[in-house]
Amino acid sequence: MNITVISPAAKRSRSGNRVTAVRWARILRDLGHRVRVEDGQKSHGADLLVAIHAYRSAQAIDEWISSSPDRPLVVLLAGTDIYRFQHSHADITLASMFAAHRLVGLHDDVSDDIPAQFHAKLRIIHQSAAPLPRPRHIARRHFDICVVGHLRDEKDPFRAARAAAQLPVSSRIRIVHLGKAHSEHYAQAARDEMSVNARYHWRGEVAGAQVRRVFARCQAMVMSSVMEGGANVVSEAIVAGLPVLASDISGNRGLLGAGHPAYYRVEDSIDLARLMTRAETEVGFLQSVCAHADTRQHLFSAQRERAAWAALLDELR
Repeated sequence: MNITVISPAAKRSRSGNRVTAVRWARILRDLGHRVRVEDGQKSHGADLLVAIHAYRSAQAIDEWISSSPDRPLVVLLAGTDIYRFQHSHADITLASMFAAHRLVGLHDDVSDDIPAQFHAKLRIIHQSAAPLPRPRHIARRHFDICVVGHLRDEKDPFRAARAAAQLPVSSRIRIVHLGKAHSEHYAQAARDEMSVNARYHWRGEVAGAQVRRVFARCQAMVMSSVMEGGANVVSEAIVAGLPVLASDISGNRGLLGAGHPAYYRVEDSIDLARLMTRAETEVGFLQSVCAHADTRQHLFSAQRERAAWAALLDELR
């Protein structure tokens, strides 16, 4: 088939939407299809359109169903689709969901958060992650906890820094934050936080290889988002054997599972500081976090993701 993947994120972006588009294009090519990734809102002619984001790709979706009503359409439900735009911009978002022949969700609990009328067309495809190339070599001078996520509202980006600021002087915890500031306001806020909080270190946007090096040296990761569609950085941490301290939201629960022992109340710095203290001082706590995560690793294999796409395409033939 000739397949077009539409992404609302620009070509050189490291946003989750762009990373997903490139990943899926590679998988679809591996399955023997001809794939082009397009930016913006032009769908062009193809046998199948895969649209990243129901709301942000709505124009391309509208053009597709007008020009190619008999050709299949697959729509990824991004976190903002599920937890914001289906409520704030229901007419546009739900129209895209109605138009889709299949909806793709990235975590196990998506069906709980969308209208029941869409359940039959929903397919869950977990994003895969590769193991680290060598065993983790944890730094010992400090107790480093990483945050990997761009600085924007949905990520609650300074929650880990604010929690760490409440720790006792004796704590060795440092927060290492990797991610692009989506505005100068956020960049300045990060610089301001570093000026008053010696535990917080913002390193800006870095390449994936650098993220993996940080994974190899850190004691844990904080996933602080207030909404997520199923962040690939969580599956990457699980496969890397990096313990995750996570906000108690659907998008995290759908990846980490209900039995994950390291959830904290959303936007609650005190509760996150409690988890950080347990991580640093309680013997066996991080091991228990990893032990549970190990039971989830099989969900994030490249073979499983590829097979899920092959099965979905077979449904559309």
